[in-house]
Amino acid sequence: MVLRSSLILLIALAGVFFKTSIPTKEDNIKKEFFTLQAVVKFLDRVHFAPRQMDDELSAHVYDRFIKYLDPAKRFLTQQDIDQLSTYRLQLDDAIEDGSFEFLDLAVTLISSGISKSQQFYEERITQPFDLHETGDIVLNASKRDWSADDESLKSFWNDLIQYEVMSKVYGMKEAQAEEEEKSEVEILEESIESVKTNFDEWFTRLNSLRRSDRFEDFLNAVTGTFDPHSNYFSPKEKEDFDINMSGSYEGIGARLTPEGELTKVSQIIPGGPAWKQKDLEENDLIIEVAQAGEDSKDVRGWRIDDVISLIRGKKGTEVILTVKKTDGQVQKISIVRDQVVIEEGKAKSLILSLEGKESKVGYIKLPKFYFEADGQPGCAEDVKTEVEKLSVAGVQGIILDLRNNGGGSLSEVVDMSGLFIEEGPIVQVKSRERKPYVLEDEDDRVHYKGPLVIMVNHFSASASEIIAAAMQDYNRAIIVGSSSTFGKGTVQRFHQLDRFVVGNNDLKPLGEVKITTQKFYRVNGGSTQLRGVVPDIVLPSLYNYIKIGEKEYETPLEWSQIEPVDYQQQISFLPDRESLSVASAERIANHSTFQLVEERAKLLKAQEEEALAYPLDIDNYQAMLEERERTNSRFKDMYQPIDRMIIENLEQDITHINSDEARKANNEDHIKSVKKDIYLEEVIQIIGDMLSDQ
Repeated sequence: MVLRSSLILLIALAGVFFKTSIPTKEDNIKKEFFTLQAVVKFLDRVHFAPRQMDDELSAHVYDRFIKYLDPAKRFLTQQDIDQLSTYRLQLDDAIEDGSFEFLDLAVTLISSGISKSQQFYEERITQPFDLHETGDIVLNASKRDWSADDESLKSFWNDLIQYEVMSKVYGMKEAQAEEEEKSEVEILEESIESVKTNFDEWFTRLNSLRRSDRFEDFLNAVTGTFDPHSNYFSPKEKEDFDINMSGSYEGIGARLTPEGELTKVSQIIPGGPAWKQKDLEENDLIIEVAQAGEDSKDVRGWRIDDVISLIRGKKGTEVILTVKKTDGQVQKISIVRDQVVIEEGKAKSLILSLEGKESKVGYIKLPKFYFEADGQPGCAEDVKTEVEKLSVAGVQGIILDLRNNGGGSLSEVVDMSGLFIEEGPIVQVKSRERKPYVLEDEDDRVHYKGPLVIMVNHFSASASEIIAAAMQDYNRAIIVGSSSTFGKGTVQRFHQLDRFVVGNNDLKPLGEVKITTQKFYRVNGGSTQLRGVVPDIVLPSLYNYIKIGEKEYETPLEWSQIEPVDYQQQISFLPDRESLSVASAERIANHSTFQLVEERAKLLKAQEEEALAYPLDIDNYQAMLEERERTNSRFKDMYQPIDRMIIENLEQDITHINSDEARKANNEDHIKSVKKDIYLEEVIQIIGDMLSDQ
């Protein structure tokens, strides 16, 4: 990146920091200046593939930001876009000069657009509705142009509200029971009121967006121009990210969602402080929040993230919530914060078998690669525990299910891979302009030596791809799944932006930036970037034919290759992959549900190219939906319980599961899901083939 002299930065031996002698500005503008320059400087210094600050970058930033600003094309007009587009090739200069003219104009135009659109909606919702109005509407923004002007935008909103009411009427007619049949007038009135409630709440949330939200979108437009996985995180977003990755946090153990101007309790997390205290319930509306010994703060109209920040806190501290119950009663509830463990994100196991088959198979589901935190073990240790329990139970093969696992901790995946081999390289990691280094399993202990299958799909990414690639290269596991994994072969690191500000402590915290600093490579030298991991056995998938994965992003890093490293294992040698694949293909060809999946996948491919226009006339709308229903009827309820699949909890887990009603319910739901999983049914048979070939 070429930094011009106008960029107010200094590089010193002690680090890189900003001069503090910049022109006096309002604090928020000053904070924006420092934050933007810190993000740009970090990208320049540490990104794996830094970009020139030029007109090409400017155009990319502009296009991305416009999509963030009005993704559904509901607020801005072509006239607005014409004003903004004059900056399309000037943002590189603006970024380096610390100018916010473009952002100022964008915030003004989007605020005005939201205000105008709200007026259009409020005007239309009070007018009579003719459910047989001619015309249609294209809802997919990528398939339609911007509204030419305010008059055109108003026409779009008239059509949108017409569609929302008309479709709501149709839905209510379809849903109502005969004994509760309502008149056409009653259905229309209820539909209008329902649409009005939804849009009123939506506009309330839109109007609560702050300039800082738009600024964060602009920062992410900048970072996203370098690659899809480099992002800016505000302090609150970084806290949420850490919670998601660790699977635990300190708080009350409740999920919250916006409900108009209030905050609703949408879920009580089993085992958490609120669950133990029992007074707080789902659907309670939070009115006020107080810390012990302090005055309450009325949080009506607050943004949801601000309410969450107020409720979250250190273990052992007390928070008092004033809530409105579903019966209208207002109640104060005192809760002592504690460690909350989010169990649904943790590794868990079952024993699977098929009637008429002797082999018992261990099944481990891993939703994400979480790290050790707050005294809770990381996923590698948890998987090790499950492997050991399954081994004691005498299973003859193990399935590690990484479907929909988007990755996570790099160190955890290296440790986890080591459970299945003696020792050796797992993944190569390369930084910009440096030689690659190898992350190795240095523990020669092997925790499981039997047949191993790793299940993946299009949404298995990053760390999931590392272990799948390593076990495939070592010939240690059979990889089974969709046509390929996601194709994310990059490593990100967080960097604190406060490091770049000397003095001006009143501006901190500035947040953090997650930047792609490295690419990882298989031990055989190939990259999983863009190409992903191609399974040894490919099964039909709904997404096998549509555009999906890293390669479909606008700015992915390229695929590349480096020298392989020496690797080998002496634990378990797989039977011929080709014979396993042929046997599987024969079963799939005679499996009615898999054939439906294949048929549905090809239909999705055809539908992906359609620019679907929805009729505004209820009769034509009904005809369109009925035709779609006829097309899709053969796929309805195609996943049915598999009678011959036998599912068991491990004996060591039963006491823990039965000690809690919510945990019992979650376990039952998990078993119901597994019972319908045709992919697991096939993998159990693949392991049977592996055993028969030994």
